[in-house]
Amino acid sequence: MKKDEIQEELCEVTDVHRHIVDAVSTDMPEEETLYDLAELFKVFGDTTRIKILYTLFESEMCVCDIAEILNMTQSAISHQLKILKNAKLVKSRREGKQIIYALDDEHVGSIIKMGMEHIEE
Repeated sequence: MKKDEIQEELCEVTDVHRHIVDAVSTDMPEEETLYDLAELFKVFGDTTRIKILYTLFESEMCVCDIAEILNMTQSAISHQLKILKNAKLVKSRREGKQIIYALDDEHVGSIIKMGMEHIEE
């Protein structure tokens, strides 16, 4: 960042708005909660995982289907699904010899939908 750009981000006066600062400080989540939130967003920081989440946003499917759509190996997809499952973003169930994956809950779908809406503005 250039010096002029940095200066743009600074207030010209030091005048703390105590009522705002106090209100926000009171409502600030615990450090551990914020850490967990940051870790969740890190999971979204990988294009392959986003692609997988988007496919599951459209429909439940097995690893074979996801691998075909993304033109990747089942092993690579399975590895990413494990990360998504550990982050509680996807869930799975057995149907005969197949494992069917889906978004864990409606919140995950909402995150995908809101993210798409945001970038398309």
